[in-house]
Amino acid sequence: MNTVPPPRRSVAADRVLPRIQPAEFSLAPYAPSAENVQSDMGDLAGRIRNLMALQQGHATRIPLGGALFDIVVTANGIDAYTAMTRMDEIQREQDGPVMACGPVIEDRSRDCLFWLVPPGTSRTWEPHLYGVCLGSPHEVALPAIAHSEPPAPYWLRSLRGDRLVPPGPLRGLLAQHRPGPVPHEALPDLLAAASF
Repeated sequence: MNTVPPPRRSVAADRVLPRIQPAEFSLAPYAPSAENVQSDMGDLAGRIRNLMALQQGHATRIPLGGALFDIVVTANGIDAYTAMTRMDEIQREQDGPVMACGPVIEDRSRDCLFWLVPPGTSRTWEPHLYGVCLGSPHEVALPAIAHSEPPAPYWLRSLRGDRLVPPGPLRGLLAQHRPGPVPHEALPDLLAAASF
């Protein structure tokens, strides 16, 4: 342990401090040029409002792509639930929660699951018989954060800030467990529905 006291500077007791000048702020507005705004940030305020509404217990619509997430649409049912349980095992950290899979929304009225995957996945997702990946320019309606039971669309696996569903393992699990019917046939109806 160090017992040497720190050095001290001696200051005269009658020292006079200089006057402090008032701070000056420019009132000129800052308006960035359009080329300095990222293409997916033009609607940032709207995205923040939507996410705040979601946090406050309201369902909200979120544009896919950008910096948030894309979605993979699959059928629901026992085969899809088995794939999700396997994803729980893949994403579970030591001593972490058992339901560790990234966020998944179930819509029982349309017999489908929406898996939230990293943004940009739709650009690299190869055609897959059991899952369709959607990104920009589509939108998805997210249930309120606390909504975890049917009948309306609900979080089968909760939305957390630290994880999404990894697309590589998801592709493999869908190929292995084959949830059906395949979503491609219902996709035009899904796209025409209010969730997108």
